[in-house]
Amino acid sequence: MTDTDFREIGARLKAAFRLTARPLAVYGSEVLPEGIPPMTGVNRCFAVSLYRMATGTEVFAIYVSADSGEGCCMGGLYHTGYIPVPGEIKYFVSTGRKDVRGGAAEYLKASPDLVDHCSMAAGPIHPPGKYLVVQACETLPDPVPPIRSLCCFGTGEQIRNMAALIHFDRDDPFSPVIVPWGSSCSTYITFPAGLAENTPHDTAFMGPQDPTQNHSLPPEMMALGIPAKMAERMVENLDASFVARRPQVAFPRHEPR
Repeated sequence: MTDTDFREIGARLKAAFRLTARPLAVYGSEVLPEGIPPMTGVNRCFAVSLYRMATGTEVFAIYVSADSGEGCCMGGLYHTGYIPVPGEIKYFVSTGRKDVRGGAAEYLKASPDLVDHCSMAAGPIHPPGKYLVVQACETLPDPVPPIRSLCCFGTGEQIRNMAALIHFDRDDPFSPVIVPWGSSCSTYITFPAGLAENTPHDTAFMGPQDPTQNHSLPPEMMALGIPAKMAERMVENLDASFVARRPQVAFPRHEPR
């Protein structure tokens, strides 16, 4: 397996952790790969589009770019670096303002200032290329493009096991896997792909903790955004770890209670 063979890396992770959803690869491109439709052909929202792609077979890849404005979530374009932060977001996701969307608010933060501080802490967001592409690992072209990160959907048990494997060769008990604040697409793409300038290095991102996407995910479903190099190391560690040596512990038979 080469360090760019993410078709095999995705297949190994899918099999080892018994995922039913397809692992997705995130990469940038200066030329739009042939046959890949815009994200808006699936849904205006990144989170919804990625989950549908991972759990279905009709769509194998999607893309966004600076030209994706019409019909695309402005928050998603901001979180992938293609537009500046929309001025109304800090009000909408916090306590609202009468002249912004009629006062509608999500109450995810206690104040607009806190939203600003979080954005500044994350740093500027840089797109990975003219196009950002998310593609099912099993359908990646040959040669495989330089992959920035993977997004894996799984049950709580599956994602917990993946997090445990990430910790397998690390001496830091705290930072290898974190739950970041922000949009679902930040968990799936922005942070694991390293698009935000101050993103912690060598860290996986679990979630999403964004409750506005609870409508699009089954209650038991979670996701893990994994930087590319970390995903490679996970596969290298599979055979030495509990995943291969103690599968009955990783995946016990759950008897009805």
